[in-house]
Amino acid sequence: MNENQIRLLGVLIKERQNVATQVQELLTRYGCSIKTRLGMHEATDDRCAPHGLIILELTGASEDMLKLESELNALPGVDAKNITFDL
Repeated sequence: MNENQIRLLGVLIKERQNVATQVQELLTRYGCSIKTRLGMHEATDDRCAPHGLIILELTGASEDMLKLESELNALPGVDAKNITFDL
């Protein structure tokens, strides 16, 4: 890992009920690379949106970030994109 970088992975899940389990399995497998995880979806007393957004702050090897991104993008209805900031 480059100490002078912040690496984020944004994950849009379009049909949470269909792929949530598969997404969670991947996040668990790469758990040691995930420093921070923030999940967001619209929820009210009578409605829960079918889509959601996860923001991950990653640590470890850059190759692991790219592999996680690729594996997430292989799931139907999932769109993952990485952002790297140089400090």
